[in-house]
Amino acid sequence: MIPTPDLAALDGTATLRSARVPSPFLDRVPDGAAVDRDGAALVDVVLVGGRIAAVRAAAGDAPAPGEVDLRGRHLWPTLVDVHTHLDKGHIVDRAPNGPGDFRGAIDATRADREANWRRPDLDRRMGFGLRCAEAHGVAAIRTHLDSYEGQAPDSWAAFRALRDAYAGRVALQAVALVALDVYRTPFGADLADLVAASGGLMGGVTRATAGLHEEELSDLTDLLDRLFRLARERGLDVDLHVDESGDPTAAALPAVARAAIRHGYEGRVTCGHCCSLALQDEPTFREQAALLRDAGIAVVSLPTVNMYLQDRAPGRTPRWRGVAPLEELRAAGVRVAVAGDNCRDPFHAYGDGDMLDTWRQAVRIAHLDHPFGEAAALCGPAPAAIMGLPHAGRIAVGGSADLIVLEAWSMDQVMARPQGDRTVIRGGRRIDAKAPSYAEL
Repeated sequence: MIPTPDLAALDGTATLRSARVPSPFLDRVPDGAAVDRDGAALVDVVLVGGRIAAVRAAAGDAPAPGEVDLRGRHLWPTLVDVHTHLDKGHIVDRAPNGPGDFRGAIDATRADREANWRRPDLDRRMGFGLRCAEAHGVAAIRTHLDSYEGQAPDSWAAFRALRDAYAGRVALQAVALVALDVYRTPFGADLADLVAASGGLMGGVTRATAGLHEEELSDLTDLLDRLFRLARERGLDVDLHVDESGDPTAAALPAVARAAIRHGYEGRVTCGHCCSLALQDEPTFREQAALLRDAGIAVVSLPTVNMYLQDRAPGRTPRWRGVAPLEELRAAGVRVAVAGDNCRDPFHAYGDGDMLDTWRQAVRIAHLDHPFGEAAALCGPAPAAIMGLPHAGRIAVGGSADLIVLEAWSMDQVMARPQGDRTVIRGGRRIDAKAPSYAEL
């Protein structure tokens, strides 16, 4: 039996011997490092003062005092969840989505928001969600916040308080989430000012309508121009919910890309969901992918939630998966990532803020294995780059020693079990954070 390494004594300075690190988490594979069939490199990781001082090929000799032998276990960085809804989280018990569909989710959420979303409720639920994520080894989160008039002040105040409380533990960003029509009202400018004052991003949701005819496209273009002008005046990046639909004629994504180019926002726009892109014919997809690449749009797929909502009808088995075409987008030069989205709310009744679990499900759903290739990047370096966090989601010299040790020696073992016995290390020290009890809710 392989001995369990003693990680409790880690004090920020040590050498983690014979760690197996998927290559997408490394800036480069060290010279001489053995690489397994899934692209994971066997390395020694040197920690000094809570930071990573060196990553080198595993020496293979007996460990010296102060060295911890992982004996080939997988070592991952702490992970990045670039699209969540902390403000909606954990309301499913009091706001069930009867039919389980998209319309039911909208209606149940709106009713609960209007009845309950004030500071004590937001603080409790958002804090609960953050504690879950931290315990699972998530170190950075971007959350969308419902920001309608009357709701926005409480939601953004709760976000700012949590961002301060979790500084150095979980890096938090927030995006304003409203229907784009809000930017045609006086409150649109007020909201943009609130977002700017809170250090957030501009956002919104495009209508998942059937077909953008000339009049609809003109209206969408006008709304996008209003949003981008507000964002540019305040120097804010943009993150949108786009084409969350199984209708192939729902195609707001090209309009967003053209707006980004029109306003000089190349590389500053993220689009989540983009479900209907998977249903385009090949010529249309190639055209749209090239446009996304030219606009520097980053596409974030939310596989667990879109599998839950898309193509749902009573008594009928769904016919499609609802995920964006990640492999094809990446091949076309478009930046892509996966994220967790909703957690125990009307849009997704399940989840626990566990980005490793999200990634494992994404691999299965989107067939990102055989080979795994760059799949691991989708929960680490890729979303970190979208959030502008260059040192997050990777194991790199000079970065903080924020790591996860898994009881797995191969990728198929990472996939086979929930990894509930993982060890989370922050600043070179093991943390004992546990997911909070549901009794608190």
